[in-house]
Amino acid sequence: MDLLSRVLSLIPVRGRLDVRCHFGAPWSIAQGNAAGREIPYHVLVSGQAVLEYGDGPSEQLTAGDIILFPAGGSHRLYDGSGRPPAPALHRQDVSLVVEENEGSGARADILCGRFLDGAVPDRLLREHLPGRLVVRSTHRAGATLNGDGEATGTLADTRLERLIQLMREESVDEGPGSEALVSHLSAALFALTLHFAGTGSQPPHGLLALAARPSLQPAVSAIFEAPEKPWTLDQLATLCNMSRATFVQQFQEVIGRSATDILTDIRMTLAGRKLIESGLGVAEIGEMVGYQSSAAFQRIFKRLIGVTPSHYRTLGGNVEAA
Repeated sequence: MDLLSRVLSLIPVRGRLDVRCHFGAPWSIAQGNAAGREIPYHVLVSGQAVLEYGDGPSEQLTAGDIILFPAGGSHRLYDGSGRPPAPALHRQDVSLVVEENEGSGARADILCGRFLDGAVPDRLLREHLPGRLVVRSTHRAGATLNGDGEATGTLADTRLERLIQLMREESVDEGPGSEALVSHLSAALFALTLHFAGTGSQPPHGLLALAARPSLQPAVSAIFEAPEKPWTLDQLATLCNMSRATFVQQFQEVIGRSATDILTDIRMTLAGRKLIESGLGVAEIGEMVGYQSSAAFQRIFKRLIGVTPSHYRTLGGNVEAA
């Protein structure tokens, strides 16, 4: 199993489409910090937009761009005209809020939603992705023409474009089962976006960069397949046919953390799922994920997750309610 599949199998992610926007310039979408376990996303179905996030420079977006905010940070999308946005009108469709304005300028069609982490610790996902991730589903350069004179893109382009188009159609039609179908399509969008994120113009970051380093995959596979084993850096380096120093250096260069840090995150994720999904005792769960000492397991769990394993179970994984 590849790295992304392993992570998604540990951390179930659901998708939810909340708002469909039909705007004419000038317009603006501003969102504050997301709640815990929420990853906001936007799909620019048509038109153009400007993205502002944090202290970094603004970024130009075009139709087909998908924007994720794994860190849940505040951000703004707008038309770029510099004029005050026209007031937006809201109306409730069957399952979606539709926002429209009376702007007479260039049109933009935007889908806005959230990816929702399952009730497990999400450090493995959230802390190993960039705060902002832009994936282009439309081929920008080097397009070729087919026999009909139409531009053709890459496999990534066509897959994402088809999925986005289907999401748009279902969100507009709202027939029987459309709400559930759009949610499933949104979850697929998350996986497919990450799948192709490492192949875009942005340098891969965190887990995406780790997935692109074949020389480290033997160690990565080992800690995902058997996280309960007492792995040492020497053992993991040997699996990769490297010296300990080279292994540590390469892992640090790729992801900015050590292999033992990733191992600990995997263990905490597994433990969180077992606490919610099973009736096993805390000590037994700790041993199953690699800790012979219950005290050590509880200490590490609280340090990383913020609450004790027992309290985590009582909260149903909703640490934000603590």
